[in-house]
Amino acid sequence: MDNSSGVGVLDKAALVLSALESGPATLAGLVAATGLARPTAHRLAVALEHHRMVARDMQGRFILGPRLSELAAAAGEDRLLATAGPVLTHLRDVTGESAQLYRRQGDMRICVAAAERLSGLRDTVPVGSTLTMKAGSSAQILMAWEEPERLHRGLQGARFTATALSGVRRRGWAQSIGEREPGVASVSAPVRGPSNRVVAAVSVSGPIERLTRHPGRMHAQAVIDAAARLSEALRRSG
Repeated sequence: MDNSSGVGVLDKAALVLSALESGPATLAGLVAATGLARPTAHRLAVALEHHRMVARDMQGRFILGPRLSELAAAAGEDRLLATAGPVLTHLRDVTGESAQLYRRQGDMRICVAAAERLSGLRDTVPVGSTLTMKAGSSAQILMAWEEPERLHRGLQGARFTATALSGVRRRGWAQSIGEREPGVASVSAPVRGPSNRVVAAVSVSGPIERLTRHPGRMHAQAVIDAAARLSEALRRSG
């Protein structure tokens, strides 16, 4: 099959990136894998390195660069947001409570999508709001599967414990009662990307009077189902 786009330099750059997909390569390895002349392979690899699409490992071999991960994450976020609207609306309708989608951003979490309960007392979290990673069921979800060192740092000053997060990992969902805000309860579950990494948390939240002091009993399954639908959408387009 002819893979030519008609833009020669771009086709050759694509050959270099495809060759690095299987792992690190020396210049000789790139030449062998791509069939490009040695000076051409070198020039393209160095130019791609300038744009952070290629990098070097400790042995000086060429590897795929960090810019590709950044672009992939942005594409994943777009897919996530495109799917989130109908999934959160359905979750709101099934539970009768406000539904939110959170992503971690440094030491905070940001609400990237929401479907509000239409009337009565409700927990309102506007899209774009930044909330603490130290309290709340979605913070527990976004923290629970972190690598040990980041997990240990994140637990300092948190309203939840390592034992609580161990329970979250075992159950696959989290709940909080008055943890982030007095009188508010919530239930959250993880959204996983194609590599199975937790990329977001789906939540429902509302007054303790309605959600009770055991909100997971009422809403865990609905929240897990919503998270699974979003995870599946990311896998299909990943």
